[in-house]
Amino acid sequence: MSLLNEILTYNEKFVENNEYRKYETSKLPDKKMVILSCMDTRLVELLPQSMNLRNGDVKIVKNAGALVSHPFGSVMRSILVAVYALQADEVYVIGHHDCGAGKLEPISFLEAVKEQGISEEVIDTIEKSGIDLKSWLKGFDSVEETVQHTTSTIRNHPLFAKHIPVHGLVIDPGTGKLDVIVDGYEYVKEKQNS
Repeated sequence: MSLLNEILTYNEKFVENNEYRKYETSKLPDKKMVILSCMDTRLVELLPQSMNLRNGDVKIVKNAGALVSHPFGSVMRSILVAVYALQADEVYVIGHHDCGAGKLEPISFLEAVKEQGISEEVIDTIEKSGIDLKSWLKGFDSVEETVQHTTSTIRNHPLFAKHIPVHGLVIDPGTGKLDVIVDGYEYVKEKQNS
């Protein structure tokens, strides 16, 4: 049986048995927050549990590395939608130790792409169009610096309200321990007093 068929078989029973009822909630986050987190498999259940979050409490945006790599990309758009259309009034950027995105190495990544059948010609065409794949695919050295950079990118976005706190945290994917890197409340208070 294929994975898709396995999923669909399970889903049919899930719906028939009304299992969805225990997850019913509204589309608005009860705790009025949006989280940008890494897509790491270790965080799927650990992150919400470590923060005492239940279904319906929060909007969660996930990508490789918990990054806003472009101020007008889909990640930033999702954060703005959560704030302005879905009533989130705090943002949490949560990176994690031992992040695979931080360890990305562009040359080996592109080799893996080629091994999957993408031609050198396609890669050359992308690079000739002005995309620097080696920079785009490069990992990062410090999760703390990446979290600081991402919180700054969000805070300084021209469409982002300056009174909304943007917090930066790092989670240990083994224990769930959270360390604060950027206290968004402190930043907002400093800006209001200056």
